[in-house]
Amino acid sequence: MVLTKLFRVDALQPDPGVLDEVCRDVLDGKLIVFPTETVYGLGASIYRPEAIRRIFIAKNRPMDNPLIIHISRVEHLYETAIDIPDSVWRLIELAWPGPLTLVLKRGRAVPPEATAGLPTVAIRMPAHPVAQRLIDCTGPLAAPSANISGRPSPTTGHHILTDMFGRANDIIDAGDTIFGVESTIVDFSTEPPKL
Repeated sequence: MVLTKLFRVDALQPDPGVLDEVCRDVLDGKLIVFPTETVYGLGASIYRPEAIRRIFIAKNRPMDNPLIIHISRVEHLYETAIDIPDSVWRLIELAWPGPLTLVLKRGRAVPPEATAGLPTVAIRMPAHPVAQRLIDCTGPLAAPSANISGRPSPTTGHHILTDMFGRANDIIDAGDTIFGVESTIVDFSTEPPKL
């Protein structure tokens, strides 16, 4: 059990001081719960493999179940993925930021802990203002949904408090998520790509 700090923020205009504090905690290797437009995520810096391992413990998630990498800028792709097909760039122009996850070949910055040792990585760019501003500060985050494995994905502040209080160091509650379902996944690691 960890000491959890709870921050309630406006989804469209989050307090910069809160985001700065949470950013520092992420860079220090702590686990955070943050909102996206789909569901809440339980995140850790991709540069802190020990924190990524704690995600699996906090969720009771099998270690062979890969995580999604959340980015805030297209430039993050250059460190998180390699051999990106031209068709990906066209899709990104149409659908990012938004509820679309792309499976690509894993880049060198993504530790094997985040991908369950697979040569591929799932990447998405959330459209939520809190997530975007936070990731601008922290860099890419490894983040599955912020729930105990097997339970419904969290879409409200009540859900995240029920599952993650005492498991995550920081919780950012920005109210209900917009979509309330996980993002669509397109796998570009195979030819042709598959949904």
